[in-house]
Amino acid sequence: QVQLVESGGGLVQAGGSLRLSCVASGSIFGSIPGMGWYRQAPGKQRELVAGYTAEGTTNYADFVKGRFIFSRDTAKNTVYLQMNRLTPEDTAVYYCHALVVLPEDIRYAYDYWGQGTQVTVSS
Repeated sequence: QVQLVESGGGLVQAGGSLRLSCVASGSIFGSIPGMGWYRQAPGKQRELVAGYTAEGTTNYADFVKGRFIFSRDTAKNTVYLQMNRLTPEDTAVYYCHALVVLPEDIRYAYDYWGQGTQVTVSS
């Protein structure tokens, strides 16, 4: 099995910063081809925040460009999200997502999600 464990959420005032971390562990074959962050606010659909793809690119949602910084430590199967200049509109549950190849079937990559971490930005 594969586990994604997020940390770093919390309550912050508008204009403040938070840093999220996500570690993938378990039965993982090779390197993780894609990993990133999504978020879901109450009453809204889950949306991509930032992440890297199998093609080697890092994508950011338009609403976080210039404020959030995505980074990763491939050797540790860990991704980070440095969130700066937070606004109340950033309030959401932030989920870590990974595409993982399993040793028992290396033909495919499977979707895994973390349990989510709450980020609340007060005005």
